Amino acid sequence: MSVKYIPVQWNPNKWIYDGIMLAGVAAFLWIFIHITPEILSHERPINSQVHNARAFGACAFLMLSIILAIGPLAKLDTRFMPLLYNRRHFGVMTAFVATAHAGYILNWYFAFSFVPKWDALLLSNTNYGQLLGFPFEALGALALVILLILAATSHDFWLKFLTAPVWKRLHYLIYAAYVSVVAHISLGILQDQQSLFLPIFFIVTAFAVALLHVWAFLAERKTGDPLATADGDWMRICQADEIEEGRARIALLPDGKRVAVFKHEGKLSAISNACAHQNGPLGEGRIIDCLVTCPWHGFQYRVTDGQSPAPFTEKIPTYNLRVENGAVLVDPHANPPGTHVDPVEVA
Repeated sequence: MSVKYIPVQWNPNKWIYDGIMLAGVAAFLWIFIHITPEILSHERPINSQVHNARAFGACAFLMLSIILAIGPLAKLDTRFMPLLYNRRHFGVMTAFVATAHAGYILNWYFAFSFVPKWDALLLSNTNYGQLLGFPFEALGALALVILLILAATSHDFWLKFLTAPVWKRLHYLIYAAYVSVVAHISLGILQDQQSLFLPIFFIVTAFAVALLHVWAFLAERKTGDPLATADGDWMRICQADEIEEGRARIALLPDGKRVAVFKHEGKLSAISNACAHQNGPLGEGRIIDCLVTCPWHGFQYRVTDGQSPAPFTEKIPTYNLRVENGAVLVDPHANPPGTHVDPVEVA
């Protein structure tokens, strides 16, 4: 957890996570750079500078694909949930790798330009009105700018300063970056290939990312949060006996927000499903030591008042609820964050 602007502290799991990530990057680059020319053949011979640039570019594309695959994988199988814990570290490293790729390109193709390198990169091709020959360099530059913005704002200071909803919307730009990278590769390096190795690697990876998102979307629609139904001024969520001890039932309210109804020691409490840290799904977590624990980054809240235990200061809204004839009814109007609501005992 964090106190105000202090980020989640380092622990052995973080060191292991980052160590595996760095080892994977180094292994990929070594394999790519030392692959024989027969596998990575090109229409024209290339030198080591260009080959290194393509190695870093391919690595950045694969890392970005893995980042976007973690979310749907965690929805499909909770065993992937720990990968979400340090996904921001993964994103920052991807920005560094992509910057190295851009550096190789600028320092080779535009080293002796009479104008600044970035000007030469963006102005050397302005054929925006055609598909083949489209200035793919601009698409790569756009993706790099987005990755650098996301990396620069990944710290918890910006999360707290911008607020979780704004920060989350900003980081949805990762999808725009991925689309730009896919177009950058399609209109760039794939036009200079004789071997099928890179096209197959690119198509399979991009298709896998798209397929995982569609699969997770369909699975969530099939078994996802039910829409709360009206019962006068209150909303019916479910039957009380459908909620497991220590777990929650999530429902979508008419205002578009989600409520999580938890059962703890035979009593029910309702809180917002959105964690104050990154809007993580609290209802997918469980109660540990009388505290609801977010499955994304471990932030904790008391289920009765939505407040984090001292010395932490995060708060989330609570909801009034009642049980009638075994049905759980929730007032759709949220209480202010940190408002205490007495738990309702299940008969």
